[in-house]
Amino acid sequence: MALHFELVTPARLVRSDDVYMVVVPGTEGEFGVLEGHAPFMSTVRDGALKIYKTDGAAPEEIQVQGGFAEVGENGLTVLAEHVEA
Repeated sequence: MALHFELVTPARLVRSDDVYMVVVPGTEGEFGVLEGHAPFMSTVRDGALKIYKTDGAAPEEIQVQGGFAEVGENGLTVLAEHVEA
C-alpha cells in the first residue's frame, strides 16, 4: 500500500505522488507518516521534508518554510508557505 502525498503552496500544487513514507519537520519535532496513519494536524517549521518512495530507499529532501500538515483518510497534505525549488 502507498501513502498519497501532496505538497502545496498558496500559489500552486508542487507535488502529488504515492510514496512509502514522509518525514515532516513539525514545530514539536519531526514525525513520520505511513499509509494508515491516524488523522491529525500539525504546524510545520522551516526544514526538510524527507520523502521515501519505497521502503529502504534514500530520501528525497525538499526544503519548506512554515505551514501546516494534515493527515486524513486521503493521505498527507502539506501546505507550505514557501518551497525551495
